[in-house]
Amino acid sequence: MDKRKVRIFSATATKTLGEKISNKFDKQPLNKSTRLNFSDGEFIAYLDETVRGTDAFVIQSTTPPTDNLFELLLLGDAMKRASATERIAVIPYFGFARQDRKDKPRVPIGAKLVADMIETAGFTRVVTIDLHADQIQGFFNIPVDHLSASYVFVPYVKSLGLDNLIFASPDVGGTKRTKVFSDLFDTDMVICHKTRPAPNQVGEMKLIGDVKGKDVIIVDDMVDTAGTLTKAANIMKEAGANSVRAMITHPVLSGGAYYNIQQSALVELITTDTIPLRDKKNFPEYDELTKKITVLSVDDMLAKAINNINTFESLNSSFKLK
Repeated sequence: MDKRKVRIFSATATKTLGEKISNKFDKQPLNKSTRLNFSDGEFIAYLDETVRGTDAFVIQSTTPPTDNLFELLLLGDAMKRASATERIAVIPYFGFARQDRKDKPRVPIGAKLVADMIETAGFTRVVTIDLHADQIQGFFNIPVDHLSASYVFVPYVKSLGLDNLIFASPDVGGTKRTKVFSDLFDTDMVICHKTRPAPNQVGEMKLIGDVKGKDVIIVDDMVDTAGTLTKAANIMKEAGANSVRAMITHPVLSGGAYYNIQQSALVELITTDTIPLRDKKNFPEYDELTKKITVLSVDDMLAKAINNINTFESLNSSFKLK
């Protein structure tokens, strides 16, 4: 089957990553799109190049504010009306993913609402990385390619050459994710059990397992205020860990997260560029507060995914870990 022409666009929130992905894919700059802001806060996003009969990709993490989500939706609608054959939303970080279930009365399931809006906008496929909950794939009635950042994490961890490696989950809910790495490296794992009295607050935390003399890597899908993460790191260090690192896919890093990480027992926070770190120009303490943070790019992984979708090849075969 002949492959279609590819058009790769990037919306505002993920422009730098989009440029890297496009360069990896075909060594070409991004296709051009425009966002115009009006004085009342409304905006319009549109395509500057034809997409008729193409596989059209939009790269956009749906980080706050919700303008980023709506910009993605507008571009999807534009592609549908411009007769793109396939319209693929590449969402490295899928926002609202923590609202994946009804855990008390009278609350929305925000992740399902976002999935419905993405489909209504006209997208025919979604590519994303490390969803907060696997079941979000089932909220869609279109194909979802759920990639794992282990593709970039595993080679980096191997390069560290840690002799007494052990993986840790910062809470009970993350044990499945942590076990994947534990099995890949044939190591043990430990768990932190926590109580959370309110959002972004951590109550009591207890360590289940032995970390004495070990080089610990805490595994999670996202780091927000870093309250849970740094508390877990400090507890493990107090329990005799040789070193404590964290390996987190999505660096949300809100509130006092940068300060929390810098002042914690963490040796290193290993993360990706699904969400850009704070703008260095507007963040005077950038160098000091990011010196513990190592950013690995997912550009190669997403460029390969785009290629495989366009050439009708399996994505699974391209991302098998050894």
